[in-house]
Amino acid sequence: MSLVNLRSPVRPAPSKPSLAGAARPASAPRRAKDPHAADGPLVEVADASVVMGGRTVWSTVSASVAPGEFVAILGPNGVGKSTLLKACLGLIPLASGRVRLLGRAPGGANAEVGYLPQRRSFDASLRVRGLDVVRLGLDGDRWGLPLPGRRSREAAATVARLVELVGAGAYAHRPVGQLSGGEQQRLLIAQALARGPRLLMLDEPLDSLDLPNQAAVAGLISRICRDEGVAVMMVAHDVNPILGYLDRVIYLGQGGAVSGTPDEVITSDTLSRLYGTPIEVLTASDGRLVVVGQPEAPAQHTDRHGDR
Repeated sequence: MSLVNLRSPVRPAPSKPSLAGAARPASAPRRAKDPHAADGPLVEVADASVVMGGRTVWSTVSASVAPGEFVAILGPNGVGKSTLLKACLGLIPLASGRVRLLGRAPGGANAEVGYLPQRRSFDASLRVRGLDVVRLGLDGDRWGLPLPGRRSREAAATVARLVELVGAGAYAHRPVGQLSGGEQQRLLIAQALARGPRLLMLDEPLDSLDLPNQAAVAGLISRICRDEGVAVMMVAHDVNPILGYLDRVIYLGQGGAVSGTPDEVITSDTLSRLYGTPIEVLTASDGRLVVVGQPEAPAQHTDRHGDR
């Protein structure tokens, strides 16, 4: 029997979805509805299954993310939380079922998604400034140095607004390798917002952060979701730092999933049915949730960051 405290903190991502998906300039009002955007959920997963290396990671998963929602993907290590994000982005194929991302097939709308993969620390000797990391979200897919002119001035202004939005102005001019984990993560979130995405997909952005930084980054993500009108789909190992901000959760386990509000899903009865074994959800004196009896999935990955 395992005791799992439901707690939840990159380098620039390679090609496929733009690591910088986009964001709107800081301090702008809440995003107005795009008249060309399809009504309905931004993410739709219907009876989807993924098989990797002959093993079914999860099956018959159905879930959705509506515009402006803050949704967490939860579950023990190895159940395929990161795989769900990657399947939505078209980075991992489905074995069956259907996924629609912003009304299109997986991979067809990645330019409108801000994707932040699981975090690796920057090398301490890296001299690239925080500003440059954010700028990569705008033009990191272009060859050569930016030329002076209107486009360059506009890009610099956008970077400055994003740095202000994430509260990184005090250290954005410093080499990113010299910054703390929390400071680096704020800059990477700014990078993911650089092209004004409708949806942020964040893979364990609180991993390896201390508790104060977890709380600060969780609050920042919630504020971006609320004030900028950007929906958030976030993988978390620990729900507690984000519990008060969530609209809904997708809880993976035993090859399937259950979706709903935190009060509906994170209960003894619901998780016991999901795992097919007695699970107890306890509330600590400080309000934190603790799940007792939650089984870990069989180890399948040698890289701890390979999938969650």
